[in-house]
Amino acid sequence: MKRTIAIALAAAGLTAGITTAGLSAAPEEASAADNGRPDRYTVPGDAAGSRFEGIGADERRGLFYVSEVTGGEIHRGDVRNPQAEEWLAGDGTDGRYTARGVTVDRAGNVYVAGGPNGIGNPDRPDLWVYDEDGELLAALRVTGTPDAFLNDVAIGADGAAYFTNSNDPQIFRVAQEGGEWRAELWADASDTVERAAGFNLGGIVLSTDRSAFVVAQGNTGQLWRFDATTAAATEIDTHGADLVNADGLVRQGNQLTVIRNFSKTVATMRISADGGAVHRIEQRASDPDRVYTTAKMLNGRLLAVDSKFDEQPAASGPYDIVGSPWG
Repeated sequence: MKRTIAIALAAAGLTAGITTAGLSAAPEEASAADNGRPDRYTVPGDAAGSRFEGIGADERRGLFYVSEVTGGEIHRGDVRNPQAEEWLAGDGTDGRYTARGVTVDRAGNVYVAGGPNGIGNPDRPDLWVYDEDGELLAALRVTGTPDAFLNDVAIGADGAAYFTNSNDPQIFRVAQEGGEWRAELWADASDTVERAAGFNLGGIVLSTDRSAFVVAQGNTGQLWRFDATTAAATEIDTHGADLVNADGLVRQGNQLTVIRNFSKTVATMRISADGGAVHRIEQRASDPDRVYTTAKMLNGRLLAVDSKFDEQPAASGPYDIVGSPWG
């Protein structure tokens, strides 16, 4: 079901035959630069401590964007420079006090999910869209739910941005239509996906054949396929694999990587072109001293966000984006 809201928004399946590997120690992070690129990037943080979550990649310009949970700043880095910089201020800039998922479209527009930014604050946006120069294109609220927690975002085959809601089994579509940015409630899977305590829908990626989105439900460890045409949700059989704390998803061809934040584990699997089936699931431990939340491919290399979520009460630096963190 679709309903317009707010202001300004078959491929063959792979057969089963799963093999599940036991946890193995994470490989050490590269000590040398990768093809002249740094092995990690430092993100500026606040004196009182900072935490991070999302990352978006601009393949055309070799840039990445990182969201800061504590304050809502958006930082930008260049793959050739080990030091990232603050790109957009937070602490109320454009109504942004926190930020979660980030993605970039082919035009270089940057989409930012606000997490709980609007909960209890009807004057604050739930999401933002900026052009490649940092000019605000849209700051939107969504309706259709009283407590939207927009978590992650992916670009669909139609060029629109699709945001997951971690409080309800919903996906919102954001696009410019008729010269105006609008949001709509694109998918409401309340009849299929049970809302449970904790973070529900999170990571989202487009399938290889672009016919569907694959979405993680972190609190239950389930994966869901949302058909790009009908918006219908169906569960993906993960053959009993433990995917609790599934957060960011990365798809590289027919390989899907599931980053299991507080479990400090990374699951990789083969996924069918239409996103409906997975097999050959393997799990490995990630760095025990880091809580990775998500990652993006940029210029042929994976960049992962070290969130600092496990440091209490105040996270301390250095604040890193790590290249090729698990080999």
